[in-house]
Amino acid sequence: MSDMPLLKVRSLSKFYGNRIGCHDVSFDLWPGEVLAIVGESGSGKTTLLNCLSTRLMPSTGDVQYRMRDGDYRDLFRMSEAERRVLMRTDWGFVHQNPADGLRMTVSAGANVGERLMAVGDRHYGRIRATASEWLSRVEIDTDRIDDQPRAFSGGMRQRLQIARNLVTSPRLVFMDEPTGGLDVSVQARLLDLVRGLVSDLGLSAIVVTHDLAVARLLSHRMMVMKGGHVIEHGLTDRVLDDPREPYTQLLVSSILQV
Repeated sequence: MSDMPLLKVRSLSKFYGNRIGCHDVSFDLWPGEVLAIVGESGSGKTTLLNCLSTRLMPSTGDVQYRMRDGDYRDLFRMSEAERRVLMRTDWGFVHQNPADGLRMTVSAGANVGERLMAVGDRHYGRIRATASEWLSRVEIDTDRIDDQPRAFSGGMRQRLQIARNLVTSPRLVFMDEPTGGLDVSVQARLLDLVRGLVSDLGLSAIVVTHDLAVARLLSHRMMVMKGGHVIEHGLTDRVLDDPREPYTQLLVSSILQV
């Protein structure tokens, strides 16, 4: 890991009128590190993810991102055009519903190829070869390259969305409930795939999930949220094996009883 954080979050808050989305969140994310944000529905974890990924403007606080030249930039002082470039190149975003992250009416190959074109590749043969290679990496038969995502199963769509996001070698990937809505057996294969890719590519990732098993498998560090506040934060194994806060203890025990 680099000796400089990739992301520096300071006093980040988002309010919806009198309602707290998230409040006073601060942390650093390091290169190659996976952070899980966990909590029940309504805990604020998705609001926080949307602020971090600039899909939502925070009410207060700032997020500094270390660019490839080593300089930090305040994400919310960037122009809209600069943020769009970042989202197409340095970042990925994996949605819970793959249809939100794919173009459902173009082929699987085109879904992956579009990201390559966004970073300037114009060679059709090379784009198709790279798309084919990535389909194989996410365990989609390469003879499906011309099929549209709507012909795929839910698990295949999610794997295609991951290929679309990772083909440009991003440094940071945001994942919003990446295994939500999938059968348990499909979830297990997807998690193995994601864990391998994150490790192989040295990615940093921020994963929002209500599933503590997903957090344990994927993340190095974990933040537990309740009512918009981070109530516990630490190494994933420590938080799950020795939770300090009563709410975290309750979350962990409820999983163990299932």
